[in-house]
Amino acid sequence: MKPTRWGKRLSLGWMFGIYFFLYLPIATLIVYSFNDSKMVTLWGGFTFHWYSDLMQDQDIVDAFKLSLQVALISATLAVVLGTLAALTLVRYKRFRGRAMFSSMVNAPMVMPEVIVGLSLLLMLVAIQLERGMLTIIIGHTLLGMSYATVVVQSRLLEVDKSLEEAALDLGAKPVQVFRLVTLPMIAQALMSAWLLTFTISLDDVVISAFLSGPGSNTLPIVIFSRAKLGLNPTVNVVATLTVLVVGIALLIGSLWMARQERQRARDMALAWKQESPSKSA
Repeated sequence: MKPTRWGKRLSLGWMFGIYFFLYLPIATLIVYSFNDSKMVTLWGGFTFHWYSDLMQDQDIVDAFKLSLQVALISATLAVVLGTLAALTLVRYKRFRGRAMFSSMVNAPMVMPEVIVGLSLLLMLVAIQLERGMLTIIIGHTLLGMSYATVVVQSRLLEVDKSLEEAALDLGAKPVQVFRLVTLPMIAQALMSAWLLTFTISLDDVVISAFLSGPGSNTLPIVIFSRAKLGLNPTVNVVATLTVLVVGIALLIGSLWMARQERQRARDMALAWKQESPSKSA
């Protein structure tokens, strides 16, 4: 049954309404980062001086650098560990403790972050590990691993195992099969998982608050602590720069995935052309 004209208009209107609701606050925040007034919601003219003031705020600069480092490291570790977990769950259907392993991998994704942060804090106290950048990376990796596992696992379930079996029959070792066959087929899922975990790490407040120590506050914690005392336009500048960083990462990832998809389509078309004459012969 084809949708009616009014149905299409209603769907488009609903879609634009959702986008308007989601992105209007972000657009407003970016515009007010150039506000000359000290009042966050009162427009006083166009200026760039809040950006120059932000560069002089060493607490914000250090927190931004720390958040970026933590996000880059924890996202990479989460994708590596999540890929290994996804391979275990997909390739090995039966082994002792599989149900427990699957539930433990997915637990941080559905468990309240307060519980995760508190449990990690108690563990760190028990082993007497000083809180800092390392502990924040551990917490963010634990959280991101669950999301990375789900993304990579969904892609692995769609991979044709006959291609891997054919590579093994041709004499390739399991490591070579993974590097030359499996990895290229799940590359887009790996990039999607990395971007997702990178954004989650850059945005996290609860776990970071439990695991951060003196001199190791991430950017969301600094913003949250300052928001209690009243906001000023420098917070809008910080949020604008964060949106810019995440947007650039998403753009680069999207362009890379689109390029990989086009390359994959060209390779399949070339393989089909090479196979067609052999069949006709």
